[in-house]
This record gives sequence, C-alpha cells and structure tokens, in this order.
Amino acid sequence: MKEEASVVRRVRFFGPQDLSVGWYVARVAQLVEEFAADKALRQVMDIIELHNVQQFLEHDFLPRDHTPEQRAAALSRIPEIQSAVARFFFAVDDANCASLISEVDYEYHRDLLDLLDLLGRYKAFERCRAETMLPALKETGIHLGEMLGSKRLVAAYDAEIRDELVASPVNGEHLVCKHMQNDGRHEVHLPRSLSAADSRDLLERYLDSAEANPNYVSLVELAPISAETGVDAKLKLRAKRRNAELTQKFFENNAGFKIRIEVRLSDTQDEPVQVEMRDSDGSASVFTYSSRWLDETFDNPSILNNFQHLFEFADQHVVLTLPSYQVRLGVLERLIGEAGKTHYETGVGFYAVDRTTFLQTCLYQHYLNGKGKDLENVISWFFEEYLAQEFSALNFSFRPSSPGASYLERVRQLFAEMESAMAQFGLYVENGELDRDLLAITSYPVRYKKVPSMLPGKYVYPTKNSEITGILHAMFSDQSTLTYINDELTDDNAAGLLRNNHLAQDDFHEYQIPVVRELVTLGVLEDAGGRVRIADVEQILVLRGLFETEACSYYHLSDHGRAVVDAMEARGWVERRSSLLTEAEGQYLNYFLNKIEFSNGRELRNKFLHGSQTDEDGEDAHFRAYITALRLMIALLIKVNDDFWLLAAENSSSKGER
Repeated sequence: MKEEASVVRRVRFFGPQDLSVGWYVARVAQLVEEFAADKALRQVMDIIELHNVQQFLEHDFLPRDHTPEQRAAALSRIPEIQSAVARFFFAVDDANCASLISEVDYEYHRDLLDLLDLLGRYKAFERCRAETMLPALKETGIHLGEMLGSKRLVAAYDAEIRDELVASPVNGEHLVCKHMQNDGRHEVHLPRSLSAADSRDLLERYLDSAEANPNYVSLVELAPISAETGVDAKLKLRAKRRNAELTQKFFENNAGFKIRIEVRLSDTQDEPVQVEMRDSDGSASVFTYSSRWLDETFDNPSILNNFQHLFEFADQHVVLTLPSYQVRLGVLERLIGEAGKTHYETGVGFYAVDRTTFLQTCLYQHYLNGKGKDLENVISWFFEEYLAQEFSALNFSFRPSSPGASYLERVRQLFAEMESAMAQFGLYVENGELDRDLLAITSYPVRYKKVPSMLPGKYVYPTKNSEITGILHAMFSDQSTLTYINDELTDDNAAGLLRNNHLAQDDFHEYQIPVVRELVTLGVLEDAGGRVRIADVEQILVLRGLFETEACSYYHLSDHGRAVVDAMEARGWVERRSSLLTEAEGQYLNYFLNKIEFSNGRELRNKFLHGSQTDEDGEDAHFRAYITALRLMIALLIKVNDDFWLLAAENSSSKGER
C-alpha cells in the first residue's frame, strides 16, 4: 500500500461532470504553484499533464480551502501555462515527432487523443510527413477510427488516409458512423479524395465480409438513398438480406432474454388495476384489470377516460406517455446503441410501453365487443355528439367501419377517418367553426406536428441555453455528478437525493461543490441555514416535465407555475409554442404513420392507404395494424378533448368564473 501511495498520479481531465475531478485538485494546485514560465519542459507527459491542469483552472476546479487570493493567483497563470504548451508543440517537426509520440504511456491513451488535437492546432501535421507521423501514431495504439476524429490530420494526410480507409472491408463501419449513425460521442472526418464510388464499393465489401456487425448492417438497410453516401436501392436490399441472415445465425446459438407483458381480466378483483412483476422466466409484467370496474364504467365518456387514466395513455397534464422519450433509454442503450441519424430512437423502455398499450387496446376492444359495443362507435360519438353537446363544436364527423368488414378494410377506413378528423379539427381552429362545404373543397394535407391548437403557447420547451441544459442534467439525469455522496446518501437523480435527505453544502464532495453553488446561484436550489434544498417545488415540477417528457403543458399549471415559466422564458431557458401535439408526440405519430421524419418508420398509413402493405402474415398482420390504428386514434382524441377543455377553462377564468 505504501509503495502504491508513493506513485505520482498524473492529472487527467475527463470533463467537468466526471467523478474523478476531486481526486486531482490537490495536485493541480501543487503544479500551478511549482510552474515556472521560464523553465523549458522537454517531456511530452509533462506537457500533457500541464494541458490538463489548464483545463482544471479554466473550470475553476481548485481545493475547497483555497482563499480567494490563492484562487485568483492560480487562475492568473492560465495564459502562461497555455503559452508553455504552445511553445512545446510549435517545436514539433519531422525529426522529433516519432520519438515524442512514443513517450506517451499506454495508460494515457486518452490524453494521446487530445494530443492529436494539439498537434493539429499548432500545425505539427504540416511540418511532419505522413510516412513519419502515421506509423508513429499506429505504434502507440492509435487506430484509424481515432485518426478520423482529427479533422486537421485527415486534411493534412488526405491521400494516405483514403488509401488506408479503402484497404479493408471492416473500415466500412467508419462510413456508417459518419453518414448513418446518430452518435454524438465522436466525429468522423473523411478524406476529400474519397469518392462516392469508393464509398459504395467499401460498403458492399463490408456487407459481404465476415466482420459485418448486424447493428451496422441494419443502419445501411434503413439508411436513406443518397449518392453522397453510396447507398442505393440495391445496396439497401443487400443489407436487408444480410441482416436477416446474421439475425437468424445469432439466434441459433442464443436464446436471448425474455421480456413478457401480460394483460388480464379478473371477476373478483376490487381494485381497477393490479400490476405484478415476475422474474421466474425472464422478466414479466402482469396487468390485471377488474371486470367489475369495466362493467361500472361502460358509458362512452368513461370508456375514453379509462384509456387516459386506467391505461395511462397520458400523464396528469395530458402529455402522452406513448412516445419514445430520451429519459427512457438505459445507460447502455445511450452508450452503445446504434441509432441511425434519421432513425426514431427506441429502447427497452419504449418497447415496454408500446407492447403494454397495444395489449391494453386489444383487451379493451375484445371486452367491449363481447358486450356488444364497438370502440369505433365510441370514437364516432365523441366527434359527432360529445363535441357538439359539451363545447358547441358542430359538424364534426367520424364514420366507423362496417360491422362485417375485414381487418384490412377496417384499418384503411380508420386511417382515412383519422386524417379526416385532424383536418376537421385544423379547420375548426383556423376559422372558429367547421364548415363542411369548406372542408369538401379544401386540400388539407395532415402534418401531425403542425396540427394547430386553440391555445397560444400551449407547450413549454427547453431552449439550447447552456444554463437550462446544465440544470436539467444536474438535477434529473442518472449520470449527474450529484446522485451519489456515499452508500447511504444516493438516489436515481439529484432532485430525489435532495428531497429525501437533509444535506448541507459540506456534505458534498469537492468535485460536486461547483455544481451545487451554480444551482444555488441560478435559483434552482437554496442554501437555507446550512441545508441545501429545492428552492421552489413548482419550478422543480416544471423542470422535471421538461426533462421527462421534453415539454410541459402551460395551461395545466397553477398561476404560480405559470409565473415560474414566464420567469424562465424571460431568462431564455424555455420557449412556448402552440400545436395540438408536443414535438415528441408528433414524432411518435410520424414514426408509425409515414416516413416524413424517420427512415425506420413503420409507415402504416402509407402502406395501407396506398395498398402496398405486406400480406405475408395475412389477417393477423392486418389485425395488429388495426389495433395500432385504434391506439393512435384514441391518443389523438385525448389530445383534442384536452384542447377543448383547456380553452373552456381559460374562457371561464377570463370571465371570473374560475
């Protein structure tokens, strides 16, 4: 232990949110104090460490016990340190670059990647030949993919990098990462000399190779056709067949992990719903619904309310729970998932909600049919009778399918009526009434994300402002530095940790203090009598909505909640926009119905209305599409009802009736 403690731990900087920050601040202070601007540094490891020290200072990471004078003195050394780093790299040339690079320890491989940026920034690539620089980098373990992350390196050694890229089929993965993968973790820069024909040939060789990764093959299959990327219809078909082959081969030797969702009815259960988790055979979620409850809520309004409240299609502010929200992606899905640039990104969380709500709709439709009631007729009642009676919204129509129609006919009818209902609602919002004659002559292409709302600024969205971005991450992300203090003081997110524990600022670690102080300064937290706590409960609820469902509904907030949003808008943290659906809800509809946004969309509306649906699974496939269409129609109905109710409430409030 003594021997290990005597080893100097060089300063490394992994980012301001990394948990390792606190480990290094003492050595940072020591190196700053010992730094002499007139002393020439000759070892590359010393320079890398000095560069990391500079980054600590730029983020004001210093020991907690530093006085204001000590802190100011340390920060004043930043220009001198930066100048020393620059002098070192301006001296790198073809004669010394290989020996310099070879001095970097393998343990500091991450710093060597930063070194690539520094070499480029100080024009070392222009002073070093490719035959000197590239072998030296390879010798230290720098792979081609890491070289492609340096824009300056690729530009300096264009022809050599192009030749290296096309030499092996496995390098096709770099093209997939560049053009098709939605990965913000690292950039890929391709040489200008790489032609479209080169790309097409490399991708084809990759698909045929033994090294082909099913995740990347799938991205090629679903990629949009583009001359720039080399993807054409033939290549997509080749990728589709290769993907099917690799998938079949994988499951020949791998059983996988079972995730099962069950929905049931109980004649004896009193509670409306009971949820049971089982793990005896994989993972199973069992939802049991009370037949007695369903029998007692058999009128049309209650049937629709059951979708919203019993089946939880929407939250308490009537934001749909159905879309794929980023917060539902697990850590591994975020880190190693292979989502395409034009993909609707889904994960296990989305799959669970999708399967659950599909089965709930299937169960309820079967239950209602057994009682002699058709769900489509309930939808028709909502548009043709309820809106007129409750809100004086006249002339809406919804034509249900014929009782004896096949599921193919039903799904086509339902998709057509879905578009008609949204067109009717859009005209009603624009004109304050629905004129059937105007509807008949109006070409109203339905764009679900653009269907209007009757309320101005209905939804609140976070902006790209760095303050709100940092707040949402720090308070609600499971990757925030504020989720863990010790084994007794830990939670899924910082908001929960602060809500459930009595914490003083001194309870936090050194690396956590700057974040806590910033949150106090921004008014999200307050340091009251030695306790750090949430400053405003309604503010934190708004912020939670922005994080979890990527928007919140302004008119569902209390007067104080609205004042909180108004203040956040004045600070540039949020913006308000008006539409029937939130951005995420509109994306969800587009994913299922068309290919307006996503290359991996299910395109159900287009396939069934254009007669291009697959019939390989027969009536069963049409039944699944029909249940999906019912679910989407119910979701839209919930949103339309919410719009009418909110407008009525606002009108009552303005008349002093609230």
